[in-house]
Amino acid sequence: MEFRRGPGASDPWWGAGAKPLPGSGAAPRLQRLAMLLLLEALLLHPAYAARVVSLNLCTDEFLLLLAPEQAVAVSFLANEPSMSVVAGVARHVPQVRADAEAVLDLHPDLVLAGPYGAQTTLALLERRGTRVERLAMPQDFAAIRAETRRAAALLGVPARGEALLTDMQARLDAVRAPVVRARAVFLQARGYAAGPGSLADAVLRAAGLADAGAGGQPGLEALVMHPPDLLVTATAPDFPSLGTDLLRHPALKQIPRREVAPALVLCGGPWTAGAVAALAQ
Repeated sequence: MEFRRGPGASDPWWGAGAKPLPGSGAAPRLQRLAMLLLLEALLLHPAYAARVVSLNLCTDEFLLLLAPEQAVAVSFLANEPSMSVVAGVARHVPQVRADAEAVLDLHPDLVLAGPYGAQTTLALLERRGTRVERLAMPQDFAAIRAETRRAAALLGVPARGEALLTDMQARLDAVRAPVVRARAVFLQARGYAAGPGSLADAVLRAAGLADAGAGGQPGLEALVMHPPDLLVTATAPDFPSLGTDLLRHPALKQIPRREVAPALVLCGGPWTAGAVAALAQ
């Protein structure tokens, strides 16, 4: 089954649950349509699909956007709306822990995972003859294109991969270059500033901003004494932590701030164009 956009639709068909993510551009009507299509694939066509298990949030997202009918199980993070762009769909898919026995009980044809985490489990699965594919974590839009095509090829749905990339490129092309590029710092947990070569850096540049971050921890004093034109953060209000306390420090209130949905930048994928669109507004 192929998922097709409605006539005149300009937004991607994927959603992030009951409510659209900030900057995602997915209207509620399109999200409802997406849910119906995805649930149809999940519930009506399981007999014709390969059995795929995902053990990583980023691979969960690729799997459920590209081939939900093949999904046997995904990770526990997949259905958390603040972290996952496929939370609405993931609620209808079983979850599995990164345990070799639990995965083998599902008899998967393919296990998708990331380059980090659960490596002992993955090695055990490979020794038992289970096919394991580790997807890279893209740090720019060129890598996102390559990894989307690789994931689509692994799942046997290259046309769906190209459809996602077409939507992504349309959103990137819609960003108008500003006359003057504002200096922005993408401030992350524990006060780390994203630097060159990071996904956050790619998002800032695609949004027409100059990345003033150099990596590392610039410190509160440095940010206040030499403030950027814009502070960009991606926090999940439902998950406060000591690591994000600095981002809410009163001294930073003087710096203009733009918040992007964490789910759009935790993993690099076609959905990351939503973060660019949010910053370019």
